[in-house]
Amino acid sequence: MSLAEFRPASTLTLHSRIREELRERILRGDWQPQQRVPSESELMAQYGVSRITVRQAMGDLERIGLIVRVPGKGSFVSPAKPFQELDRLQGFAEAMRELGHATANRLLRLRSVEADERVAQRLALPAGSKVTELQRVRLLDGRPLSVDLSWLPHELGTRLRPVDLVSHDVFRLLEHELGAPLGHADLVLDAVAADDDVAALLELPPGAPVLRIERLTHDGRGRPIDYEHLHCRCDAFQYRLRLHRRRHDENIP
Repeated sequence: MSLAEFRPASTLTLHSRIREELRERILRGDWQPQQRVPSESELMAQYGVSRITVRQAMGDLERIGLIVRVPGKGSFVSPAKPFQELDRLQGFAEAMRELGHATANRLLRLRSVEADERVAQRLALPAGSKVTELQRVRLLDGRPLSVDLSWLPHELGTRLRPVDLVSHDVFRLLEHELGAPLGHADLVLDAVAADDDVAALLELPPGAPVLRIERLTHDGRGRPIDYEHLHCRCDAFQYRLRLHRRRHDENIP
């Protein structure tokens, strides 16, 4: 395929057009994770362009994490990222164990503090109430994946002090150790630039993009019991969710 046949005319540069074609092929599964993609010479012949143009396209794909380049061997589709389904209320370790990954926590602090207005409102407590503040770095296969900052009602949080917070999920501890079965959680997700503290803990450069998650978990009776802010590396992990089309009333045009 020459570039004349490759795409309709557009304002994209040559290497950007090649990058987008290859990106689409990777995302639709033409090449599987860890499968070798065509060599530079093969792509040069396929698209009728120079080596530098192909290298620019491949460099872009490498920077966004879709391929890895191995000197002397070629370029390969990046291994599939670990993921967690958002349509199930699961702890991180619980979800990763199902996929065969090892998890651990680095405990940064566990202390009693006065709830600020936002935390108190989320936990349905009077402003200034005592709460337990818990901060951890979550490790996936030995590498930092997320920084989690949690607040729990004081009476419940103080009961976490004697238990193992390094190797267990808070969700599991709440249900199995503290007798607080979970019901549902509300989540808000957005992308932000990592501040200096989060970047250092996640071993990222300051300002690197991270996924920020605000999660409020309720017990089986609907009471809020765990309010969290999570900052997660988006280059090493995915959240997935299946959406279903809501059926409209047949009487509505």
